[in-house]
Amino acid sequence: MAKIDEKVLWGAAEKLRDKCDPADYKNIVLGLVFLKYVSDKFLAKYNELKKFGDGRENDNDYYIAEHVFIVPDKALWPYIASFSKDASLGQKIDEAFDELEKHNDELKGILPKTYSKSELDKVALGELVDFFTTNLKMENADGDFFGQIYEYYIGAFATYIPQKGGEFFTPTSIVEMMVEILEPYKGRVFDPCCGSGGMFVQCSKFVKEHRGNVDDISIYGQESNPGTWKMAKMNLAIRGLSGDLGESNGDSFTNDLHKSLRADFILANPPYNKDDYWKPSLEGDPRWVFGKPDVKNANYAWLELMYAKLAPKGKAAILMPNGATTSNTVDDKKVRKAMLEAGKVDAIIDLPDRLFSNTGISVQCWILNKAKLDTDVLFINATKMGRMKTRKIRVFVGASDDDTYDGTQQNEIDLIAETYHNYKRDENYQDKLGFCKKATFEEIKEKDYSLNPGRYVGVDDSNKLSPEELNEQIKATAKELFNLIDESKGLEDKVKEILKKEFE
Repeated sequence: MAKIDEKVLWGAAEKLRDKCDPADYKNIVLGLVFLKYVSDKFLAKYNELKKFGDGRENDNDYYIAEHVFIVPDKALWPYIASFSKDASLGQKIDEAFDELEKHNDELKGILPKTYSKSELDKVALGELVDFFTTNLKMENADGDFFGQIYEYYIGAFATYIPQKGGEFFTPTSIVEMMVEILEPYKGRVFDPCCGSGGMFVQCSKFVKEHRGNVDDISIYGQESNPGTWKMAKMNLAIRGLSGDLGESNGDSFTNDLHKSLRADFILANPPYNKDDYWKPSLEGDPRWVFGKPDVKNANYAWLELMYAKLAPKGKAAILMPNGATTSNTVDDKKVRKAMLEAGKVDAIIDLPDRLFSNTGISVQCWILNKAKLDTDVLFINATKMGRMKTRKIRVFVGASDDDTYDGTQQNEIDLIAETYHNYKRDENYQDKLGFCKKATFEEIKEKDYSLNPGRYVGVDDSNKLSPEELNEQIKATAKELFNLIDESKGLEDKVKEILKKEFE
């Protein structure tokens, strides 16, 4: 698969700097990339069909069969690009999206028709259109390639426009880990706060990579933010994935769009520490299986909501802020104790910092298991894992977004997933000091129901240097430094000598 040029992509977005509200960047840029992609793919297919000379290029069924969107003349990129210097450009783009929605049922109501807004700088918009005309060629791109571009922009915008508490974009590294743990080969996959749909994309990739059939998984999602809900619909559409994200956006607490759904797998990254979620209608809600959650913090409400949506053998991987495992508010502790007594907490994984580009908060992954009967809990401390991809962002070694991985190092996602699966199968599992520990309910009770992995796995100091070894290392380093200083002085003398000969 072709590799995207991130500098080119971000260079395109930079053309909008100071020309519009930064919050509008994602819709403007992603909308244009989408329009360019569907147009390029349609024209490529049109030209291929035209070679047959029997008029099949005018038969929509040929396009639909290969997941190519129908693009009418006034939505084709060459037509739009011809107005790049015209004041009506924004209007033409909005009309193009209207045309696309009329001819493609799955796109109805989800495309961004905001380009004719008066506050958007039309000169900058025209420059962006020209830039994509020259630099973005996607005739031969498949849905995954476009998905790479789409996900790059989602992540880049999440970095540039910080969101609260990890909302909106979950890094690929983390999603891959959650998917490898749950192994969603077949069944109903649900995310009640699905953002731009990244969890679903990774699930489909997992199935393909393990030679499964994507049609064996059914996608269900819900998202409260209307703009993000539309992006999730677009993200699925361009990959040819069908999913039920509801007829519109909606709050999962007060407006459950999938009331009868019981999911086999739930993957989610809910908004953390949300303090304004509670409404009077939630009093006595049957989803509060383990007791009424804290009305001033939604963390445990999310955990209970997702547990309630699981099928009898369902599993959930849910990201939570670190404080959730030790919260001592009356309601949080009561719910956590009840979950542990029922044996529904399968594992807690402590993740490294700086995995998220848009928040410095550290997170942990909760694995809930509705079919689980024992009260043991697996704790994994992965806080020392990962490498810095940039000065600010860390990725797991071996993740698909780890550009430097060459296959010689331990794939950290595989290590975490294998540890969990060995624990579940009771095969080859061993506690490892500093990394993993299988704790009994009694051990957890002794620690006042804390679920912080650091309190169970201990500290591995086997590689710690003794005072004598540390002293020897300091001596060796000092000796090396003195040698470098001497070499530097010798080079300085040579440079002086050369300069004197040159200029005297």
